[in-house]
Amino acid sequence: MRILFMGTPDFSVSVLDALVEAGHEIAAVFCQPPRPAGRGKKDRPTPVHARALELGLEVHHPKSLRTDEVQQTIRDLKADVGVVVAYGLLLPQAVLDAPTQGCLNIHASLLPRWRGAAPIHRAIMAGDAETGVCIMQMDAGLDTGPVLLRRDLTIGIEETTAELHDRLAVLGSSAIVDTLAALPELTAKPQPEEGVTYAEKIDKSEARIDWSAPAVEVDRKIRGLSPFPGAWTEIEGQRVKLLASRLAEGQGDAGTLLDDALTVACGDGAVQLLRLQRAGKGAQDADVFLRGFQLSKGDVI
Repeated sequence: MRILFMGTPDFSVSVLDALVEAGHEIAAVFCQPPRPAGRGKKDRPTPVHARALELGLEVHHPKSLRTDEVQQTIRDLKADVGVVVAYGLLLPQAVLDAPTQGCLNIHASLLPRWRGAAPIHRAIMAGDAETGVCIMQMDAGLDTGPVLLRRDLTIGIEETTAELHDRLAVLGSSAIVDTLAALPELTAKPQPEEGVTYAEKIDKSEARIDWSAPAVEVDRKIRGLSPFPGAWTEIEGQRVKLLASRLAEGQGDAGTLLDDALTVACGDGAVQLLRLQRAGKGAQDADVFLRGFQLSKGDVI
């Protein structure tokens, strides 16, 4: 099939690769514009942009899809179908209608749960036992279209957003290839009206850990915000990101170390910190991290 591909972050790269490997023709790739990054704040292409150039594909990165010029460019591609995954812009009706068979979205949740911007983070932070991907026929709403194919998986009890992201990217890649192969036989099923939740964009103001919260909530926040933006706390006056954790035995005053292995008391229960990162440093496992701090049982963080 001749495909209009629209995506931006790492999650979308594996999908683009899968479509190319399956033999589909990529008419063009649309992604977000390059943005300043790194110490020099030079414009850096997005992951999809970089991969598309490696593959020798035509790339567009308009700031808006609402201009007549951009919409005519999309119509001129004469695509059979649009494949959209974590693109970052809402598609106006003119764009949705441009491909002969409309636009399909790969969404990383079991719709209608977690419509919106951050479904992977929110699933972990909410303590969901499972999630998955849905291949959805797009309409003008926010993740409201009927679903063509649904695949689920179990969320690990110590899984981070980074780890779940990678598994869902693989699942989504195979799901869209299977959907396109069977598209004439598939029936799009409307989403149920019950069970709708919204995955609001992650705000950095959410990231500070409140040790007086129950351990189960602290653990979910640490894992759900890893690696970005990264839950954080202060240790000896330094801001430290917490990148991995697990529930642990113990009870004590909130924020108190219960042993010499970074088990921290919460409002109810305790959490053991497994991987941490100081500002300007790389991520470290707990035993390595402790070499830089003289922390011991009874200290408060």
